[in-house]
Amino acid sequence: MASYMVQVSYTSEVLSALIAKPQDRAGHIGKVIAGLGGKLVGSWLAFGDYDLVMVVEMPNNVSAAALSLAAAAGGSCKTVKTTPLLTIAQGLSALRKAGKSGYKPILAAKK
Repeated sequence: MASYMVQVSYTSEVLSALIAKPQDRAGHIGKVIAGLGGKLVGSWLAFGDYDLVMVVEMPNNVSAAALSLAAAAGGSCKTVKTTPLLTIAQGLSALRKAGKSGYKPILAAKK
């Protein structure tokens, strides 16, 4: 399965509600992810640009997009950002492929 980092910013109304009545939503979110064929690897509350950071495993990009769309459409989140993650081995493979791709930038010097 592919790994993704999901970063969420809550609306001010949701943050006010969570301050008034703190709750751990990991169980509910884990069930949603499982229903989409994935697994919640971990979740963390954060401060800064995002209020929640999760690492999830999903079977494919469509399932990861479905999770992001469902969260964004729910109204509790003002921002949902999903980033595909590569293992180090996958990243090295991508770097090797990039080196052999033959790509030349538009402004590359002609030889």
